[in-house]
Amino acid sequence: HVQLVESGGDSAQAGGSLRLSCVVSGHSVSSDSQFCAGWFRQAPGKEREGVAAIYFGVADLYYADSVKGRFTISRDNAKNTLSLQLNSLKPEDTAMYYCAAVGPCGRRWNIDYEWLYFGQGTQVTVS
Repeated sequence: HVQLVESGGDSAQAGGSLRLSCVVSGHSVSSDSQFCAGWFRQAPGKEREGVAAIYFGVADLYYADSVKGRFTISRDNAKNTLSLQLNSLKPEDTAMYYCAAVGPCGRRWNIDYEWLYFGQGTQVTVS
């Protein structure tokens, strides 16, 4: 059973930066090149949407168009950690951000019901 714990959410000014982290437990990602993890977000009154995803093995990257060039997803296999660097923040980035694991990296990466595990979320507020 995979467990995900996010951290790093905070309030920031537009144009600022934040870094989100997610510790993955219950699965040895260093020995699983097909392990896919990612980030989703949900703003009040909106559906949850995919932000970015990555294979822990080959580091194929996937991004939503709305965050390309501003957000960077990365992973640390040795620490079982997934990160999301948020730069050039905009008020529309305000949302609860969720770490996700065991999903379909590839064409369907941004479909939330295709993923098995989500964390509790960390709040990002941009003003």
